[in-house]
Amino acid sequence: MIRTLKRSSFTVSKHLGLTSLIASTTWRRERLMILCYHGVSLADEHEWNPGLHVSPAHLERRLAILRRNRCAILPLGEAIDRLYAGTLPERAVVITFDDGYYDFQARAWPLLQAYDAPATVYLTTGRVDHNKPIVQLLVSYAMWKSHVRVLDGDGIPELNGRYDLTVPAERQRVLDDLLAALPHIVIENKDRISRDILARLEIDIDALEASRILTLLRPEEVTALAVQGVDFQLHTHLHRTPPDAAAFVDDVLYNQQRIKAMTGRTATHLCYPSGVYRQAYLAPLAAAGITSGTTCDPALATRDAERLLLPRFVDTSDVTDIEFEAWVLGLASCLPRRTQRAHREAA
Repeated sequence: MIRTLKRSSFTVSKHLGLTSLIASTTWRRERLMILCYHGVSLADEHEWNPGLHVSPAHLERRLAILRRNRCAILPLGEAIDRLYAGTLPERAVVITFDDGYYDFQARAWPLLQAYDAPATVYLTTGRVDHNKPIVQLLVSYAMWKSHVRVLDGDGIPELNGRYDLTVPAERQRVLDDLLAALPHIVIENKDRISRDILARLEIDIDALEASRILTLLRPEEVTALAVQGVDFQLHTHLHRTPPDAAAFVDDVLYNQQRIKAMTGRTATHLCYPSGVYRQAYLAPLAAAGITSGTTCDPALATRDAERLLLPRFVDTSDVTDIEFEAWVLGLASCLPRRTQRAHREAA
């Protein structure tokens, strides 16, 4: 109900000219919108998980909205420098993609080039080096695609018995059991587990692997995209946010080494995995030379924001065009909202 009312208010405000008025104010000019995307579907991933994937048509509509509203799409590093220097152009926007899926190369990058839009990819290097589909996502996608009604987990030590896949809570139990076990399993065995589960779901894992669905870029693809102008930045090597700040920073610095080996450039901008951050991270990250950190907390970034806790707006398949426009142009930030943090700060 609340979201429906907000959408209606965004529509009325646009027709009254209020949205455009806010977009042209000094207030908006002093603020930076950092957009967040994850996957851009190779096939039907946006139907399976609309919070993680958007369709190519969705992304193209967004780029058209940005162009129609004369938004200045800036490279991440330049935008952050200009934010704190107070020299942003009107309606400044940055476009970022988390993780570094292969679909960025296949679907997003051609659209970004067509609209002359720079973009940053926050790259998780662990699954770049070991280039197989991400296990928990692959299993979730396979359960959605499969016609099998009951998953027999007997003989798979990481699972617990049988799961009725017609029940959402049981499908989630499969993922919960996997997530509890995976951190303690070597990466090659994770792939064995996923192959075993998909075989029981009667899904052709070889065909899925060949399609590159839910798979990250390969090292040589990262290198080629960097030459073409894609900005690769930090997203940790293992996509984890451990309580131990030193362990987290070590993982970030290894991520930095791997990105430099592939691109020839030293990445200094970080995105926290899943938007989860801890105050204990900030001082050691700054000491390590990390110059910015982005969250998934929805807001426009201002000069008052902590450089290592910059907000972003996560655009998903469930966000309407009118909502997207209201966020980008500033109207949505002027209205009261319940969500101030996408993820509460970890303890």
